Amino acid sequence: MSYVKKYILYMDKIIVLDFGGQYCHLIARRIRDLGVYSEILPFNIEINKLKIINPKGIILSGGPNSVYDDNSPQLTEEFSNYILKEKIPILGICYGFHLIINKFGGKIESKEFKEYGLTELNISSLDEIFDGLDQTETVWMSHGDQVVKIPKDFEILASTNKCPIAAYKNKNNLLYGVQFHPEVKHTPKGDVILNNFIKNIAKTNKEWKLENWIEKEIESIRSQVGNNKKVILGLSGGVDSSVAAILLHKAIGDRLHCIFVNNGLLRKNEESEVQKTFKDKLNFKNFHYIDAEQNFIKKLENIVDPEEKRRIIGHEFIKVFEKKTRELEKEYPDIEYLAQGTIYPDRVETAATSKSAAKIKSHHNLTLPEDMTLKLIEPLSDLYKDEVRKIGLSLGLPEDIINRHPFPGPGLAVRIIGAINKERLNILRDADTILIEEIKKAGIYNQIWQAFCVFLPLKTVGIMGDFRTYEYLCAIRIVESLDAMTANFAKINWDLLEKISSRIINEVKGINRVVYDISNKPPATIEFE
Repeated sequence: MSYVKKYILYMDKIIVLDFGGQYCHLIARRIRDLGVYSEILPFNIEINKLKIINPKGIILSGGPNSVYDDNSPQLTEEFSNYILKEKIPILGICYGFHLIINKFGGKIESKEFKEYGLTELNISSLDEIFDGLDQTETVWMSHGDQVVKIPKDFEILASTNKCPIAAYKNKNNLLYGVQFHPEVKHTPKGDVILNNFIKNIAKTNKEWKLENWIEKEIESIRSQVGNNKKVILGLSGGVDSSVAAILLHKAIGDRLHCIFVNNGLLRKNEESEVQKTFKDKLNFKNFHYIDAEQNFIKKLENIVDPEEKRRIIGHEFIKVFEKKTRELEKEYPDIEYLAQGTIYPDRVETAATSKSAAKIKSHHNLTLPEDMTLKLIEPLSDLYKDEVRKIGLSLGLPEDIINRHPFPGPGLAVRIIGAINKERLNILRDADTILIEEIKKAGIYNQIWQAFCVFLPLKTVGIMGDFRTYEYLCAIRIVESLDAMTANFAKINWDLLEKISSRIINEVKGINRVVYDISNKPPATIEFE
């Protein structure tokens, strides 16, 4: 076991049991932000494994099911006996709120009126869970079921105008439940509630500090790799792989070999900028660049389905990467490890923490060839994206890399609706470059989560000068978010939008109309495909 795994093993931990809720990761992140290590486990985890982890508290997530439905995930008798015997504090959120009631003899029913969005919570008892709150607070609700009968020895702590039982506690055991979502930013004092649970009720020590993590992870890498072995890393230039690269470089220096594959689906000049950063600015001696643009574009010719695009890109990348790896292994026989920039959400999603969780996009689930003999190193596998950014800044990675907006694994292939070709890629790159230039000039790049252009294969009529045109449509997508679980379209200044639109239409040959996407997530997604 690595030093870092041991470091986490002996920490106080809050476990989040996943019942399929879309905010599961958000709960774990909020707990970490408060200084306590948290991780997500499937709702049906074996009790023996839970005993080994020895959590100080457990949070039951929300979920899409109703507790009275057939085959809905439930709390087992073994779990109930375990938490009661060990006196482990429990906090149920939304579906988790119903699970506790259902398990201890209460009743839940579906109601005609639903509660979605901002709601006024009336707190009747400022118990430990609500310490520091006012008697009336704003919370975020998202439910159609309600508790209509509370079990014996349970006390109602709060209500809303439509929901008589919106929070409770069990008088004899450390069982708490809230109908609303304290983990989302729309519940302004949600962090206070979560902090009350981990501090006042679970009584955890706040030991999760990233500064300690960096030092211990570097020690762990050195211990694992040894003094002579070498490591290969697939470097995309994105935040995760870049932070993994600089962390490994700090640990083992030039024994790190980075492979950067240009798949032809990158942003404008990205292939040269990544090379300049790592080879020139950061002095990475063993940086291997592969121009595979033609391979990828040829494979994607006439492919329209987004999932098929992802599959082709993923498999072609593995093919190119594996070929270069074989070449390097012949030249450097002591290459023994393969490093990846996998972060915690990737690892959890790929492992399918819950049978109730939604299917994720296929490009997250790429697997390496079965005959790949290299040992795997994933130095960021216990971190969330915001934690990775902090690590990168602490290690001296340039801010323009750390603060880059998220970019999809399949690149521009999923920002071109329909078939892909060189012409469409170049049109999209030019439009996207203008958008980012203007967003940065306006000083708002770091204030928004993501800004990008989308190529739509629709031609519309326009007039340029005295000539009638029939050219393509470009969509602009700019969203504000904290975590990509939810997102709102950014209310950008109209003058700025007009400037961006004018520049794209005037400077990008092939586009004569620009539209702005004003849909939120949910119900829309951030990316178009």
